[in-house]
Amino acid sequence: MPFLTRLLPSFLASWLLTFTLASLFHSQYVVNQLVNVGIEISFNDRVNLTLDDWLGLLPTYGAIIAVALAFAFLVTGLVYRKHPKYGIQLFVIAGVTAFAVALVAIESIMNITIIAGARGWGFYAQLIAGAVGGYVFAVLAKNYISRNDRC
Repeated sequence: MPFLTRLLPSFLASWLLTFTLASLFHSQYVVNQLVNVGIEISFNDRVNLTLDDWLGLLPTYGAIIAVALAFAFLVTGLVYRKHPKYGIQLFVIAGVTAFAVALVAIESIMNITIIAGARGWGFYAQLIAGAVGGYVFAVLAKNYISRNDRC
């Protein structure tokens, strides 16, 4: 039951923030590339594009991120049990690794970068989203663990 009441909400909060950041970074990377070739984009168009991307990417990229983070956090949870003082660092690294592996695997399998915002410097922005997600999960999970004296 602790999984459903404490860890699952922590994971969902982390995933939602991570996906939102990844989608935002993707959208702004694409907009920036359009501006670089001389296309004028108004603030309203930027906002609409960002919201449309968030909704459009949710079923696919959102699911990919959820699976990648779940696997990374599960493995990291096992390492964390042996090294609890490195919890935050481990989960941040797990978030970055989850994104790196997912993006590289997708590109290798499909031979194309399906997330346009993951090209060039956008790739590193996606990794930052993963790092933030790992940090948030570590903080929320640590609060749960310390409440139950399982350190």
